[in-house]
Amino acid sequence: MSRRVIELMVRTTCGSCKRVREQITPVVEAAGAEFNVRNVDEDQELAMEYGDRVPVVVIDGEEFSCWEVDDDELAAELAS
Repeated sequence: MSRRVIELMVRTTCGSCKRVREQITPVVEAAGAEFNVRNVDEDQELAMEYGDRVPVVVIDGEEFSCWEVDDDELAAELAS
């Protein structure tokens, strides 16, 4: 199986984004997945798509969660 790609959509002024990033980093690392943090403030297309609806976790191009992330659900998804 190919390596999973996790993207976390964030905004510069988002406190929840920082919290979720710190929360999921160990889960993503344990799964051996690639982890990319994308600041929607730096990309007009992403800003239009996500706006203030961040943080958003995207796995292999598909939205997994918005605002809150359950570590157990994330780990299970990355193990599948």
